[in-house]
Amino acid sequence: MTIHSLFVFLALGAPAQPGTTPNPQGEMFKLIGMVAIMGVMMYLVIIRPQRTRQKQLNALMGNLKPGDKILTGSGIVGVVIGVKEKTVSIRSADSKLEVLKSTISEITEKAGAEAAQP
Repeated sequence: MTIHSLFVFLALGAPAQPGTTPNPQGEMFKLIGMVAIMGVMMYLVIIRPQRTRQKQLNALMGNLKPGDKILTGSGIVGVVIGVKEKTVSIRSADSKLEVLKSTISEITEKAGAEAAQP
Protein backbone atom coordinates (compact mmCIF):
# COMPACT_ATOMS: atom_id res chain seq x y z
CA MET A 1 0.00 0.00 0.00
CA THR A 2 1.49 3.31 -1.01
CA ILE A 3 1.38 6.44 1.08
CA HIS A 4 -0.94 8.04 -1.49
CA SER A 5 -3.59 5.35 -1.05
CA LEU A 6 -3.26 5.72 2.73
CA PHE A 7 -4.10 9.42 2.40
CA VAL A 8 -7.10 8.54 0.26
CA PHE A 9 -8.43 6.15 2.93
CA LEU A 10 -7.87 8.75 5.64
CA ALA A 11 -9.70 11.35 3.56
CA LEU A 12 -12.75 9.09 3.36
CA GLY A 13 -13.28 9.50 7.10
CA ALA A 14 -12.82 13.27 6.98
CA PRO A 15 -15.83 15.46 7.72
CA ALA A 16 -17.87 16.67 4.77
CA GLN A 17 -17.23 20.07 3.23
CA PRO A 18 -19.37 22.90 4.60
CA GLY A 19 -22.71 23.10 2.84
CA THR A 20 -22.80 19.43 1.81
CA THR A 21 -24.44 16.51 3.60
CA PRO A 22 -23.09 12.98 3.52
CA ASN A 23 -25.14 10.31 1.78
CA PRO A 24 -26.82 8.22 4.53
CA GLN A 25 -26.72 5.05 2.43
CA GLY A 26 -23.03 5.53 1.73
CA GLU A 27 -22.31 5.97 5.43
CA MET A 28 -24.26 2.78 6.22
CA PHE A 29 -22.33 0.78 3.62
CA LYS A 30 -19.05 2.18 4.94
CA LEU A 31 -19.95 1.10 8.48
CA ILE A 32 -21.02 -2.39 7.36
CA GLY A 33 -17.81 -2.71 5.32
CA MET A 34 -15.63 -1.77 8.29
CA VAL A 35 -17.42 -4.28 10.55
CA ALA A 36 -16.98 -7.00 7.91
CA ILE A 37 -13.28 -6.21 7.53
CA MET A 38 -12.80 -6.34 11.31
CA GLY A 39 -14.63 -9.68 11.46
CA VAL A 40 -12.36 -11.17 8.79
CA MET A 41 -9.28 -9.83 10.59
CA MET A 42 -10.43 -11.37 13.90
CA TYR A 43 -10.94 -14.72 12.18
CA LEU A 44 -7.52 -14.68 10.51
CA VAL A 45 -5.58 -13.48 13.55
CA ILE A 46 -7.31 -15.24 16.45
CA ILE A 47 -9.75 -18.00 15.54
CA ARG A 48 -8.01 -19.79 12.65
CA PRO A 49 -4.59 -20.26 14.34
CA GLN A 50 -6.27 -21.49 17.52
CA ARG A 51 -8.27 -24.09 15.58
CA THR A 52 -5.16 -25.42 13.84
CA ARG A 53 -3.30 -25.62 17.16
CA GLN A 54 -6.24 -27.52 18.70
CA LYS A 55 -6.25 -29.99 15.78
CA GLN A 56 -2.52 -30.58 16.27
CA LEU A 57 -2.99 -31.19 20.01
CA ASN A 58 -5.84 -33.63 19.37
CA ALA A 59 -3.67 -35.56 16.91
CA LEU A 60 -0.84 -35.54 19.46
CA MET A 61 -3.09 -36.99 22.18
CA GLY A 62 -4.39 -39.67 19.81
CA ASN A 63 -0.88 -40.89 18.97
CA LEU A 64 0.40 -41.00 22.55
CA LYS A 65 1.61 -44.44 23.69
CA PRO A 66 3.88 -45.92 26.38
CA GLY A 67 7.57 -45.36 25.71
CA ASP A 68 7.16 -41.90 24.15
CA LYS A 69 9.32 -39.13 25.60
CA ILE A 70 7.23 -36.04 26.26
CA LEU A 71 7.52 -32.44 27.42
CA THR A 72 4.75 -30.89 29.51
CA GLY A 73 3.72 -27.27 29.49
CA SER A 74 5.38 -26.77 32.88
CA GLY A 75 8.72 -28.05 31.60
CA ILE A 76 8.67 -31.61 32.96
CA VAL A 77 10.42 -34.09 30.67
CA GLY A 78 9.44 -37.70 31.09
CA VAL A 79 8.70 -41.07 29.51
CA VAL A 80 5.10 -42.24 29.19
CA ILE A 81 4.44 -45.46 31.11
CA GLY A 82 0.64 -45.50 30.92
CA VAL A 83 -2.15 -43.75 29.05
CA LYS A 84 -5.67 -43.30 30.43
CA GLU A 85 -8.65 -41.40 29.06
CA LYS A 86 -7.77 -37.99 30.52
CA THR A 87 -4.42 -38.55 32.23
CA VAL A 88 -0.99 -39.93 31.43
CA SER A 89 1.42 -41.62 33.83
CA ILE A 90 5.02 -40.59 33.24
CA ARG A 91 8.37 -41.41 34.78
CA SER A 92 10.67 -38.45 35.24
CA ALA A 93 14.05 -39.08 36.89
CA ASP A 94 13.25 -41.18 39.97
CA SER A 95 9.60 -40.20 40.33
CA LYS A 96 6.34 -41.34 38.81
CA LEU A 97 3.86 -38.59 37.95
CA GLU A 98 0.32 -38.53 36.65
CA VAL A 99 -0.43 -35.50 34.51
CA LEU A 100 -3.41 -34.37 32.45
CA LYS A 101 -3.16 -35.00 28.73
CA SER A 102 -3.92 -31.33 28.10
CA THR A 103 -0.64 -30.31 29.79
CA ILE A 104 1.50 -32.19 27.27
CA SER A 105 2.96 -29.71 24.82
CA GLU A 106 4.98 -32.01 22.55
CA ILE A 107 6.30 -35.50 22.00
CA THR A 108 10.08 -35.16 21.84
CA GLU A 109 10.79 -38.76 20.82
CA LYS A 110 8.46 -41.54 19.67
CA ALA A 111 8.71 -45.01 21.26
CA GLY A 112 10.04 -46.85 18.19
CA ALA A 113 12.26 -44.01 16.92
CA GLU A 114 15.54 -45.15 18.51
CA ALA A 115 15.01 -48.75 17.34
CA ALA A 116 14.33 -47.66 13.75
CA GLN A 117 17.58 -45.69 13.42
CA PRO A 118 20.67 -47.79 12.46
